Amino acid sequence: MHPACQAVLFDLDGTLIDSAPDLGAAADKMRTDRGLPSLDPALYRPMAGAGARGMLKIAFGLTPEDPDFMPMREEFFRNYEQAMTVRTYIFEGVVELIEQLQSRGLPWGVVTNKSARFTDPLTRMMPLFSSAGAIVSGDTTPHAKPHPEPLFEAARRMQLDPRHCWYVGDDERDIVAGRAAGMKTVAATYGYLGEVSDLSRWQADMHIDSPLSLLKWLDSP
Repeated sequence: MHPACQAVLFDLDGTLIDSAPDLGAAADKMRTDRGLPSLDPALYRPMAGAGARGMLKIAFGLTPEDPDFMPMREEFFRNYEQAMTVRTYIFEGVVELIEQLQSRGLPWGVVTNKSARFTDPLTRMMPLFSSAGAIVSGDTTPHAKPHPEPLFEAARRMQLDPRHCWYVGDDERDIVAGRAAGMKTVAATYGYLGEVSDLSRWQADMHIDSPLSLLKWLDSP
């Protein structure tokens, strides 16, 4: 096992779970409620990591600067809150990965920008998360990623030096936050990735194309 790793922290959406179908459905319901045609779910998927901002951009071309953005965001939140686990599933290989971490004596946790309003009920509904050593949401601390404070909070809860933690995520802000926290960073290239065209500019320490690919890095000297 890699001697420098004492715990692994993960982003949530696009890294551990595929929530894009439910996020896209929440935005698409807003379209159909207004008599607009439904969009192909594949259009929503790449921007799922950006949450409401990404979904409303696809569904309506809205940006946070638009005067209608805030009320539309709250409507999106209500839709999503009512159906968070209808189509959401754990990525293939994640359950086995967590089992392998535990067999190696490595604690694990979650650091997401999803607000606790959604993170808490969602993770309670999915048995996988019962073994997590920490679950930190986007509003758990005064700062969200790319600020490192949420990662520091997770390390504190797990009583670990952040420099001995690895952080896995599918968005550039995950890598920025991890680097700022002094953690080894892992880019999950199977995630949503947004509008990124060049992953190398993230400067992640490692890249994985599936959850179980992390094990080869953990088992390297």
